[in-house]
Amino acid sequence: MRFHTEYLTFRTSRHREYLNITPQVEAALRKSAIQEGMILISAMHITAGVWVNDAEDGLIADIDEWLEKLAPFRQDYRHHRTGETNGDSHLKSLLVHHQVVVPVTAGRLDLGPWQQIYYAEFDGQRAKRVIIKVMGE
Repeated sequence: MRFHTEYLTFRTSRHREYLNITPQVEAALRKSAIQEGMILISAMHITAGVWVNDAEDGLIADIDEWLEKLAPFRQDYRHHRTGETNGDSHLKSLLVHHQVVVPVTAGRLDLGPWQQIYYAEFDGQRAKRVIIKVMGE
């Protein structure tokens, strides 16, 4: 089995932002030359996440609204007693999770017809990283 690792770095312009990173993941897969296996995409921060879903702007706005309803920004999170102000960002990350694994078949991401890979930033405007780990033959 062979492995290929790459890192992406993001500095979002907004506090919450959703980036389609499918092209960067596909580029890492091409560089790896792996034809059959798996690719792990993982946010390396506890206030970010990665998911697979439809690349449709209305859906992304709906997801953002849903996450804000489930984990709204507010001043009274216990976490804020530590000097932080991002308690909601941690909760949002838990809801979408921090990583996904996508199958690789015949040298391509084996995604469904509408599926794309998204990086979700919940505490942005500073540098954050994502690891891409391609594994296979």
